[in-house]
Amino acid sequence: MMETRVEVRFEVGEGATLPAYQTADAAGMDLCAAVDVELAPGERRVVPTGLRAVIPAGYEGQVRARSGLAARHGIGMVNAPGTIDADYRGEIGVILINWGQADVKLKKGERIAQLVIAPVVRAVITQVDDVSAFPTDRGEGGFGSTGT
Repeated sequence: MMETRVEVRFEVGEGATLPAYQTADAAGMDLCAAVDVELAPGERRVVPTGLRAVIPAGYEGQVRARSGLAARHGIGMVNAPGTIDADYRGEIGVILINWGQADVKLKKGERIAQLVIAPVVRAVITQVDDVSAFPTDRGEGGFGSTGT
C-alpha cells in the first residue's frame, strides 16, 4: 500500500515535546503533556501540550486516546476523537478524564494522546422536503436495529 505524506509544522513551546511516531507503521504520533498533572477519579482537565500546529488545508488532526493509559489507569478522553481544524493556530490541549478508581499522576513529557492526520471530505449540503424519498433497507431503524 502506498502511503500519503503531508507536512505538518509545529511550534514547540515551553515544556513541550515535538510529536513523534513510535514505529514505522504507526498511524498516530504521540502528544506529550507539557506540565505535570494529577487527575482524581472522575476528574477531567485540559492538559496542555505546548504545541501549535500548521495542518495543511484539506486535512485535520484527530486527537485520540492512548490505549495504554486507558488499560493501566482508566484514563480516557471526553471528546474522543478531538478535531484540530486546519485553520486552528492555538495551543493543542487534550481533554483527559480519569475513569479509574485512584488518583493518576502524569509527568511532564509523558505521552498522553495520539495525533492522526487525516484528509477531510467536505459535504455539499442540500435541503430536501422528505428523506423517505431516498429509501434504504434500514429505513428509520435506530440503536441496535441491525442486530447484535
